[in-house]
Amino acid sequence: MRALRNALSRSPGRGSTLSAETGTAQAGSSVGSSAGWALLGSELSVLFRRLRTWAMLIALAAVPILIAVAVKLSSRPATPGRGPLFLDRITQNGLFVAVTALVVCVPLFLPLTVGVVAGDTIAGEANLGTLRYLLLAPAGRIRLLLVKYAGAVAFCFAATATVAASGALAGVVLFPVGPVTLLSGDTISVGESALRSLLIAAYITVSLLGLSAIGLLISTFTDVPVGAMAATIVLSVVSQVLDNLPQLDWLHPWLFSHHWLGFADLLREPVSWTSFGENAVLQAAYIAVCGALAYARFSNKDVLS
Repeated sequence: MRALRNALSRSPGRGSTLSAETGTAQAGSSVGSSAGWALLGSELSVLFRRLRTWAMLIALAAVPILIAVAVKLSSRPATPGRGPLFLDRITQNGLFVAVTALVVCVPLFLPLTVGVVAGDTIAGEANLGTLRYLLLAPAGRIRLLLVKYAGAVAFCFAATATVAASGALAGVVLFPVGPVTLLSGDTISVGESALRSLLIAAYITVSLLGLSAIGLLISTFTDVPVGAMAATIVLSVVSQVLDNLPQLDWLHPWLFSHHWLGFADLLREPVSWTSFGENAVLQAAYIAVCGALAYARFSNKDVLS
């Protein structure tokens, strides 16, 4: 070891070379990280400046308003057991408008809008001819996939929050608001009920993450964004249809839509986190599998043709 130290001390060029190589590696890592954050900022900026995105968010916001207005103008009270869950409780407490709207939007409206955004992630860039230019940046294909998926996840948050916020606002304006009676029979305050609504919105957001990963995967297989969007939306419908067939009980736990409406445990006292955890694990599995397949496909995709 002493001989090695002496040799290195007599070779100043070797030390300076090592320092230069280390500095170059650190600089490259810094540039790549900066490029990744810049790409993410650009992706979010483009996504939320599109008229299509705002049109979808406005349409989602209109759903709880229409529900609230229809219930308010109806001369006949809602019959328990008919219509969406919690519809009969809206007139008693406006806080149920948001929950009812989320129940209505989960099967079709939210998957439809998420499918549009997720299906457009890679296929949209390929269709416009901008994909090759994105890959010329130091971001790389893995980072580009992550950024595109992050954009889809951001839209999931925005879409669910839009429905919840619009429903809460419509409920407060049109109906009385007070303590909420949970499914377990316990009564909680307005503040805690608002927290429960946020938990339900978070649950539904997590539910949509697997569908976003599926849309990203499909988007890597085509240069036609409309096809990727349609395929993603159709898969969400097929999954829900299969989940309602009792003959396929063995398949239900593996369907990404199986836990989409399983947030009833969040409306009990005490809160049971079992369904939330099972849903999160299932969506994480879809994210991991679809993410790996998307990278395998995208890493070999010819973007110059």
